[in-house]
Amino acid sequence: MRDRPDDTELAAVQSEVQHYRQRIDGLLIYRSVFDPPVGTTFLALLNALESGDAALSPRAYGAWFQSLAASSASWGHYLLRQIAYAENPFTLQAQRQDFVHLTPALVAATRRDLSTLQALYQLSGDTVAGWVQAIAQIPAAPVVWAIDETTPPLLTLPDDAPWAEAVEFLAGHYRRQGSGLLAQYRAFTWHQGQLCGIADPDPIRLGNLTAYDHPRRQLVQNTLALLKGYPALNVVLYGSRGVGKSSLVKALVNEYADQGLRLIEVAKADLQALPQIVGEVRSRPQKFIIFVDDLSFEEDDDTFKALKVVLEGSTTARPANVVVYATSNRRHLVREFFSDRPRPSDQDEVQSWDTMQEKLSFSDRFGLTLTFEPADQPTYLAIVHHLAQQADIALTEDDLTARALQWATRHNGRSGRTARQFIDWLTADLGLAERLS
Repeated sequence: MRDRPDDTELAAVQSEVQHYRQRIDGLLIYRSVFDPPVGTTFLALLNALESGDAALSPRAYGAWFQSLAASSASWGHYLLRQIAYAENPFTLQAQRQDFVHLTPALVAATRRDLSTLQALYQLSGDTVAGWVQAIAQIPAAPVVWAIDETTPPLLTLPDDAPWAEAVEFLAGHYRRQGSGLLAQYRAFTWHQGQLCGIADPDPIRLGNLTAYDHPRRQLVQNTLALLKGYPALNVVLYGSRGVGKSSLVKALVNEYADQGLRLIEVAKADLQALPQIVGEVRSRPQKFIIFVDDLSFEEDDDTFKALKVVLEGSTTARPANVVVYATSNRRHLVREFFSDRPRPSDQDEVQSWDTMQEKLSFSDRFGLTLTFEPADQPTYLAIVHHLAQQADIALTEDDLTARALQWATRHNGRSGRTARQFIDWLTADLGLAERLS
């Protein structure tokens, strides 16, 4: 059993804790590192230790330990992750201009903050546990949180060199990867007036898709033009339900996220916020697909005008890093009635034609319209066999074909969606049969 610490030892521990706390209080740029639960519980632990509270210190340590466990990261990886995703004046300026043009005071403050964060990065769990043991005067130090990291950190800084010297390297990182939510996630939704990251987006990849080769190649080419800084077109993906229009758009962001591609899905009800969304991302280094699924408009729909502003621009130039990709089951997007067509007897014939032409020409405001024809039987079967190969389904070609056609007849007809549903069902059915055999 360890001897009880004397007053001198307790004072030394409190002084050391106070030193770290004062350095954290002096952060000018990276204060947000301590906003998440791991950071807030760490600050609460330092407060308890500095005050010498023997009862509170173990409880505060327990809260910090639980936060680290919930984050599935070590203390060092947590700090690196927060630095990688930090959104502050330095990270924002670094995205917009070269390092040599950054404000000198901002660079100096960042250097100082990085020195503090490196000291915290090098602070071992054993040291913190020893502080708790000394202040709480308990016979054994608490368990130290440790984890085998399964993935390397997004950002790597040197262990044996001053982080303060890595400011230019960091500026380059933010210029390439961005900061904040836009660096942390690749897919987003717009909810209650703000971007919300999607933690587990649909994992579909381009290799999972088959058929419709021509429109797929055109969309990929347009997306690569966006990524490489060439003019890119807004696109309508038009066709029958279930042919894979939405899956194709979602696959793009999974394929090219590491090149800076991001997807923002906007519901039709939120289309009026499009100018605000575009304003938030126009100065970012990433490229953005604003994705509107199943787009169509009714007569006198106010969101119609909001989308026109984004497609055509207003007094503000359309940003080069944003395109709109929309899927629709309607060729002209705006719902049209026979009663809309002007008759010779109408007194307002000119105005009627103007209204009708505006509706019919709306889809023309998208630079590219890709058509996905309904799947015929060979196309449907090609999709089924492609998905079956990916799922390692061990059936003969004839057996698989017969089952697929029977499924299409009894369910939703021939389409890519039907093929996916069939393969999912077949995978489960064969798996259960194997277990029961």
